[in-house]
Amino acid sequence: MSQNPPNLRPDLAPKATLPSDRRAGQPSIGMVSLGCPKALVDSERILTRLRAEGYGISADYAGADAVIVNTCGFLDSAKAESLEAIGEALAENGRVIVTGCLGAEPDYIREHHPRILAVTGPHQYEQVLDAVHIAVPPSPDPFIDLMPAAGVKLTPRHYSYLKISEGCNHKCKFCIIPDMRGRLQSRPQRAVLREAEKLVESGVKELLVISQDTSAYGTDWKDRTTKAPILDLTRELGQLGAWVRMHYVYPYPHVRDLIPLMAAQSSNGGRILPYLDIPFQHAHPDTLKRMARPAAAARTLDEIIAWRDVCPDITLRSTFIVGYPGETEDEFQTLLDWLDEAQLDRVGCFQYENVAGARSNALPDHVPAELKQERWDRFMEKAQAISEAKLAAKVGTRQQVIVDLVEDDAATCRTMSDAPEIDGNLFIDTGHETLKPGDIVTVEVDEAGEYDLWGRLV
Repeated sequence: MSQNPPNLRPDLAPKATLPSDRRAGQPSIGMVSLGCPKALVDSERILTRLRAEGYGISADYAGADAVIVNTCGFLDSAKAESLEAIGEALAENGRVIVTGCLGAEPDYIREHHPRILAVTGPHQYEQVLDAVHIAVPPSPDPFIDLMPAAGVKLTPRHYSYLKISEGCNHKCKFCIIPDMRGRLQSRPQRAVLREAEKLVESGVKELLVISQDTSAYGTDWKDRTTKAPILDLTRELGQLGAWVRMHYVYPYPHVRDLIPLMAAQSSNGGRILPYLDIPFQHAHPDTLKRMARPAAAARTLDEIIAWRDVCPDITLRSTFIVGYPGETEDEFQTLLDWLDEAQLDRVGCFQYENVAGARSNALPDHVPAELKQERWDRFMEKAQAISEAKLAAKVGTRQQVIVDLVEDDAATCRTMSDAPEIDGNLFIDTGHETLKPGDIVTVEVDEAGEYDLWGRLV
């Protein structure tokens, strides 16, 4: 039984769960997937393509003929983690192919690890497959190698990430994602819905909608017939019979039209969960201006009030950056005061880091590391107090929860207010023996902590 403390990297995906289904003599590939949920989806797509070509999937280094390391390059600390993972794969297996965001810097990778077999950039699926074919030629058996209808998934069977677009049109000074992944490219709605339908048919109970900018979905289509295609997509997803959770939603004006969908219950058991993951990043207009972010924190508070008027049960999650270059004590205090007013339910926080290629590196007045840590501690202390008070108010209420894990001492579950890994858990420690992952049950909350709840089955 584990609890969810705050993390310096609130963008991380759950740890990949690799299936191990190798037949005798079958060429097999291992995968190390780092970074955010969007990278995890890339790993799933690569493995699905390889599985369709007859490759097995190895859950350990020893059983793999080669290993793919899907890297993260979002922060310098993430780059260091990626280099460490590549080094471990080389030491344990020796035959390593690198892809992902850090793959956009092949010279940097080869400088540290010259023995790697190949390097490809983010979402370059064909190049990854070409590298695998060279390193480990395929040997398919069409009578044995059956592909699951939903493809290869690296999450537990009862939930899945659904990536609806790639790239981003924002030009935030601290971020190099647009340089690595390009401008916004939205998937056709029919393709997204077809994938979602297959996932639900295969037993997925919760769809986690992700992208770099979910609110902007479809705005890159020249022939679109509606101003905000994300609204139509969300309505359709809500009819599939699964929970639908929205991540990475920028607070554009049309987001207010999503809120009534969250307040409504679907007759078929599906639900657009009353949950918004919105990357506010900061609250002081001067800081936001230096970030090249929309400087409308006051209007955002008005939007939050309006959202809660329509859907009182809505859960708001966000991430913030402290210690951004030039951040003064007054600017940081404005952020704390804004958080007091906004009363966000779930909060993650990064300490600012330089990233090679980011325009923020050249800004003056970088904040010392000790002060960044001190501000992070103060920010998280306030966020924790808000979380603790909000969870205490849920004691005595009844909540629908989805079961993630059943162990001898407890079942680990999540309420509608909790996304996997980045939010809290609800634990059932009596009468949980008959539960199984993916069950959706009703629980009465009888205890609350700083980030987690405990309850009993009703």
